[in-house]
Parts: sequence; C-alpha cells; structure tokens
Amino acid sequence: MKISTRAGRIEPFYVMEVAKAASQLAREVAHSSRPMIFLNIGEPDFTAPEAVQEAAHKAIRDGATQYTQATGLEPLRERISQWYADRFGAQVPARRIVITAGASAALQLACLALIDAGDEVLMPDPSYPCNRHFVSAAEGQAVLLPTTAKDRFQLSAEQVQAAWNPRTRGVLLASPSNPTGTSIHPDELRRIHQVVQSNGGVTLVDEIYLGLSYDDTFGHTGLAIDDQVISINSFSKYFNMTGWRLGWLVVPDALVPVVERLAQNLFICASTVAQHAALACFEPESLALYEQRRAEFKARRDYFSPALEQLGLSVPVQADGAFYAWADCREWCARLGVKDSWDLAFTLMKESHLAVTPGRDFGTAQTADFLRFSTASSMAHLQEAVARLKALAG
Repeated sequence: MKISTRAGRIEPFYVMEVAKAASQLAREVAHSSRPMIFLNIGEPDFTAPEAVQEAAHKAIRDGATQYTQATGLEPLRERISQWYADRFGAQVPARRIVITAGASAALQLACLALIDAGDEVLMPDPSYPCNRHFVSAAEGQAVLLPTTAKDRFQLSAEQVQAAWNPRTRGVLLASPSNPTGTSIHPDELRRIHQVVQSNGGVTLVDEIYLGLSYDDTFGHTGLAIDDQVISINSFSKYFNMTGWRLGWLVVPDALVPVVERLAQNLFICASTVAQHAALACFEPESLALYEQRRAEFKARRDYFSPALEQLGLSVPVQADGAFYAWADCREWCARLGVKDSWDLAFTLMKESHLAVTPGRDFGTAQTADFLRFSTASSMAHLQEAVARLKALAG
C-alpha cells in the first residue's frame, strides 16, 4: 500500500516505546513491594470536579447531545471570554473564540488556515514534538532554533529576526512550555511579536498550561499584547479534563470564518456533552477547587525540583508553570555508565521501577542530556520516587 509523503514526514513518537515498556513492566511488578511509579505522563492525577461531571450527566439526561455550531456553544465561548477578563485582565471577545476537539484540533485548524506547502515556522528546541508535527501535517516545515537555560529555553526576538527568511511564515511558541515548564517573559513575547508583525508573519502561542502558572511575572496571556496573536488553549491541564477532548482557539476577527469553515468540514463540532460539562468549570466552586489544585501542583514542584538537585539531577531553570522538571542527567549517565537520557530512562525503569521521559522526542539541542519528570503525580509518589533514586545513587 502506498503511504502518503505527508504521513512519512511525521516522525515516530519515541517516548511511546518507553511507555509501552513501562506498562509491561508495571503489570509484572504490580503486586510487588515496588510497583511502577509513572512520572512520564503529562496528565493531571485529578479528575474533573463533581459539578462538571454532573453537568455532563444532565446534558445526557436532557438529550442535549445534538451537534453544536462549529464554533461551539455560545454560552461556553462567553464564559471563556469572562475567564480571560477575570483571571488575566485581558479583553477577549467571545466572537473570536472557537471551541475545538482538544488543543490538538485547535493547532490543526490554525496550521491548516495559515500554512502553505513549504512555509517555515520557527519553534524553540526543545519543544513538544506534536506541535512541529502539526506544521508538517499542513505541509509546512518546523525550524527548531536551539535554546539554553540562559533564555529559559525560550526563543528571543533576536533569534527570530536572525532566522527569518522569505519562506518563514511565523513562530509557534509555548508558554508555559512542555517539556521545561518555563514561560516567555511578556516583554520578550511582545518583542518577538513585533518582529513577526514587521515581517508580515503570524504569532501562535500554545497556552494550554497557562492556568497552571505559579509566578506573577510570567502568568500572562499573549492575547493581552495584540488581537493579532493567536492562542491555543485546552480544558485538559488546568481544568483536569484530558480525556474529554475539549479545547479552544482564539484568532483575529478576520480568521474566524476561515477557521469555522475548516472546522465544519473536518470536525463538525467538538463533543456536545463535553461542552455542556465545561460550562460548569467556571462556576465559583469549580474555580475555587482548581485554585486549590494549582497550589498542590506548586507544592509538588517546590518539593521535587530541589530534591532532584540534591541527587545530582540539575534542574537549570525552575519551572514557573505546568508540572514538569527538565533535569540535566549527564552526571547520572556517567555514574551509571549509560550513554544518554534514553538509556538512563530504561535503567531507571528496570532498576527503580520509575517511568520517566527521555529528551529524544523534544528536539536535538542537548536533549540527549535531559530527562523530563512529570510532577502531575501525587506527593506520595514523588516522595517514593526520590527515595528510590537515592537508593539507586547509593
């Protein structure tokens, strides 16, 4: 069977090999004194609040399950608009918000609406692999620019300007970022956007972890800078609705009918039940619970990153959001006699029953020297993971 060249351009998701091996071993050690601890999954251990679950049940009981408009339920778009105003002081009209089948659909719609074959999109290295694959699926080319701890593993305006060429269409950034948990300083994002605008390009910002920001310096939406900034967001992370597959896209007014037309043809609409459930995310009791959970994620970060440092797994930049620790593992590779983070991940899995994510998927800029630990697991699991790492270190 002939496979499309488009499909061929999508690189394997190597971390799935680690996940499969971890799942197999987990079954074998499930009833042992050391069951597998999964610190490789970027998924909150919390589930949707009771009010959200009940709203889903009510929608089903009431028969509110037919298609919605391709742009989503109007009340949900309005509540998201109000959330931006209340939480970030940003004025984001509901008419510019498109409800999507997860952030993945939002990214696909944005890329299909804006990228032509051969267009280049600048991205930081390291960055989440699926983001560059969305660019490839739209027949564009992701151009990864190496970043360092000095720049918080984020791009600078100078880098963007230096890399810009006639084929460049724009930038795709993430703030906070996966795998580093670091954000772009609002002033730097403003400068990047100015460079992009001056070159006639587009600024796309993946903000799916924005609700999980812990530092007032960085916890700002790029939408506050200019209504030409395009933002991708999700109910998965802050709102704890990963499997519900619901997200949203904020675009300039001129792009709304374009995205709507694409959404009508590609998706019809996001899950109607999930949309009705998400309305309850913005009830006062739900928002209060989300803030309690955000504080818990921060407490986990504050415990785990210093613990890694003490063990010789250096975290060069403290995450200001999300739930990750991007740790330099060169010292451990040398200590255990393994080549890089890929081999170290399998060593930790087999010797300590810890599943972690090697840096291979996230780019090529020294990513072989880094492991990504997810702190989305419970504090008890994090403490046990540290104890096992100490034991392995001797």
